[in-house]
Amino acid sequence: MHCHVFHDRQSAGALLGADVSKAELQHPVVLGVPRGGVPVAARVAATINAPLDVILVRKLGVPHQPELAMGAIGEDDIVIINHDVLRATGVGDVVFAEVESRERAELDRRLRYVRAARTREPLAGCSAVIVDDGIATGATVRAAIGVARANGAREVTVATPVAPAEVVEMLRSEADRVICLAQPEPFGAVGRWYRNFDAVSDSEVVELMSMATSSRKS
Repeated sequence: MHCHVFHDRQSAGALLGADVSKAELQHPVVLGVPRGGVPVAARVAATINAPLDVILVRKLGVPHQPELAMGAIGEDDIVIINHDVLRATGVGDVVFAEVESRERAELDRRLRYVRAARTREPLAGCSAVIVDDGIATGATVRAAIGVARANGAREVTVATPVAPAEVVEMLRSEADRVICLAQPEPFGAVGRWYRNFDAVSDSEVVELMSMATSSRKS
């Protein structure tokens, strides 16, 4: 267990990469969850000398409670539904479809931007390593696991610097392994566990991906 406050995403990624390397994964592909997960993933990929890609997913937030995830969507029209949240909030099919449509449009917009710079890294037969800068509820990462498996990943590892213990346990039932450096309680927001938690832009995401590609080819 490392210290509970990380300096920034890059230093957290270096610590995380050291732990991921111990897993000795076969044919790993590191998949950052945009945007904040990508700087962490870039450092992990560099540490284990694996290709870096993004895994684009969007959380479907409950109207008026956007932080509460009633599901998530990913590339290839994958939809994950959180039935417990739907039951608890009474959100109906029409409202769910409206939110899904709005988030799908945003996902497609970001997909066009990212994929214009880089084609997707094939996952068939590979060990997918899904990396985020922190996991609060796990809804987005659950969608990412579904996308990775749908794209033929042989196994899926979730790697993150920080997440609540109950979320780590939930993800262990969905992924083949979960690597998490710190599980502080109470958890609160991801940003409180970083001294520097500046927003990451789409252009930074593309730049990190192109840098990773050129460094592996050299």
